[in-house]
Amino acid sequence: GLCTEFWGGGPGIIEEETRIARECGIRIEYATRVLSLIYDGSAVTGVRVKRDGEIFAVSAKAVVIAAGGFEANHEWRTRYLGPGWDLAKVRGSRFNTGDGIRMALDIGAAPYGNWSGCHAVGWDRNAPEFGDLAVGDNFQKHSYPLGIMVNATGRRFVDEGADFRNYTYAKYGHVILNQPEQFAWQIFDAKVLKMLRDEYRIREVTKVSANTLDELADKLDGVDKQGFLAEIEAYNNAVMTDVGFDPTVKDGRGTKGLAVPKSNWANVIDEPPFEAYQVTCGITFTF
Repeated sequence: GLCTEFWGGGPGIIEEETRIARECGIRIEYATRVLSLIYDGSAVTGVRVKRDGEIFAVSAKAVVIAAGGFEANHEWRTRYLGPGWDLAKVRGSRFNTGDGIRMALDIGAAPYGNWSGCHAVGWDRNAPEFGDLAVGDNFQKHSYPLGIMVNATGRRFVDEGADFRNYTYAKYGHVILNQPEQFAWQIFDAKVLKMLRDEYRIREVTKVSANTLDELADKLDGVDKQGFLAEIEAYNNAVMTDVGFDPTVKDGRGTKGLAVPKSNWANVIDEPPFEAYQVTCGITFTF
């Protein structure tokens, strides 16, 4: 009975939920914004809404607030998640600004949950500020275990091979946000290019390629060239080439002697063409 994937992704889920709701006789009012809960001191008896410039009340036996988090609210992100979070991209809707949470707090509801936490991933540096339904999830860039990531100083800052991407991608967005200028470049060589996920092949991508590492370094916008070349030389020299490479398991092919190790899937980056993809932090939802 487990749903492993939904046909049509997020839009497909909404289409199916809408169909079921209508079959059940549920009325859906679009372009109708809920402003506040109607509270008589002991119970919530409805909501105040605004539609076409008119504000009016809707009575109800019960009100369910299903309004998401506050990931699209720059002020709240800074207040609760911390400094710098106002600079993150928003993967989803620009309307998830915490209105439902605020309405509940306004009538005395108790704050609950992990207010300082969120789900955030590596997201294309030049993606729009909010989600684009035409592109969907494809601004994400999750093949980093097959390569390395460097920041503006040209240095690696995280163990790209600590685990399969399923177990690291939701926390590495925060790590990227904490880097100088809030970006990183993901670096790959020809040995793994065919293994990159489909999201690397879309038209809307921040990508550079080169036939030498020196030429690639010149194209890494915002990166210290000498720092990068020194870092990639140190990384290449540290790869445990005596251990076999196998991207289907945690292969233990790591590095030796580096301050920031790579624990699995380490390959010497030496085979052209070289490709690099620039990413920043994309917030998915608050906790």
